[in-house]
Amino acid sequence: MPKTQTLEQTKLSEPKMYKVILLNDDVTTMDFVIEILMNIFHQNLEKASQTMLEIHHNGSGICGIYTQEIALSKQKKVIDAAKLANFPLQAKVEEE
Repeated sequence: MPKTQTLEQTKLSEPKMYKVILLNDDVTTMDFVIEILMNIFHQNLEKASQTMLEIHHNGSGICGIYTQEIALSKQKKVIDAAKLANFPLQAKVEEE
């Protein structure tokens, strides 16, 4: 007698998304922030300049929205690059 299988449909939910936010400070140069936005967040020069000005004027700015693992990786890359360049630039990750 042949076996029959019942396939249950599993409902997959979208993963939670997280914002990577750069924080303004009085030491990190605008050029360095633009460089970070272009190299780590893959923004073009125009978008990076807009984001940098948002950070400068508002005290912080969203650089991108990612899954948690990617957001935390980008946060670490920002902090590591800033330390290497002797800047106090900080990034935080918040659930969207």
